[in-house]
Amino acid sequence: MTVIQQIDSSVLLWIQDYVRSDFWTPFWRWVTSLGNEGWIWIMMGVWFFLSEKRGERMAGLCQLLSLGLGAILTNVLIKKIVARPRPFDVYNAILPLIPEPSDYSFPSGHTCASFACAWIAWRMLSGKQAAGFMIIAILISFSRMYLGVHYPTDVLGGIVVGIVSAELVYRGYLWFQKGHEK
Repeated sequence: MTVIQQIDSSVLLWIQDYVRSDFWTPFWRWVTSLGNEGWIWIMMGVWFFLSEKRGERMAGLCQLLSLGLGAILTNVLIKKIVARPRPFDVYNAILPLIPEPSDYSFPSGHTCASFACAWIAWRMLSGKQAAGFMIIAILISFSRMYLGVHYPTDVLGGIVVGIVSAELVYRGYLWFQKGHEK
């Protein structure tokens, strides 16, 4: 076992032993469900895309594009290349609190989608809107560890892939906008 795996499993066991509670578990299940299939992020992207304000429309479009790019990078490429088993498949002591996902663990798709949208909000929307997106992204990301379905490094990987996806889309938007100024 590598040092990173030892730290990852230790953090999950600590969360399981000292943070989990019957009181909080329904809340964290609900939070994680917000990120299932990226639906909350898709709905928010569409909501902004349909806005009357041009800046919000462009932010919504960029969110949807960054979601797509993040999903391809995470689910089509990285998960299949890395092929990291889920924590509960490796350590019997880690008990998942939701139905066991059947795909690979690294990186976290919920986290990638969350940070892809939150980062676009950070770059393109008002401070209050961006803060709301960031809070939701952080909560969804933590829920994946709380529920025992992702390691901390899976979540960190999801953050990185999400931000990289968003930043590529955002810079593409700036490049396109600059080339089409009148």
